[in-house]
Amino acid sequence: MPHLTVRVLEPQLQDNETALIAALTDAVADVYGEWARDVVVIHLDGVPAGRWGLRGKPVDEAPPAITFGIREAAFTRPDSGELVAKLVRTVTDAVADVLGARWRDTITVELVATPAGRTAIGGVIVDG
Repeated sequence: MPHLTVRVLEPQLQDNETALIAALTDAVADVYGEWARDVVVIHLDGVPAGRWGLRGKPVDEAPPAITFGIREAAFTRPDSGELVAKLVRTVTDAVADVLGARWRDTITVELVATPAGRTAIGGVIVDG
């Protein structure tokens, strides 16, 4: 299942939660297909003011950082280059559309590959 964790300063996130979840779900469905809409998981981690630092100092605003859990097999597909590029582009666009276009060039998307057999739901390993 596609799993996204978005870290953003709480003041930037406040009142944007519903729109951000919807936009990211739409982005994943756009890349994977409508079947993914029912299995995408989004965690929004709002970081309190004063707890995000850049260049050695706390900041009031920061570019969002997204960690996208993806199955390792996605990187071995013949179309993996196109798939990864589209994932990064659509997720970045979704976040920028909700939180502000000024962040587009600084949003970080990290794709984290999970090998088959390394995910469990309800205490049972999910293979595939």
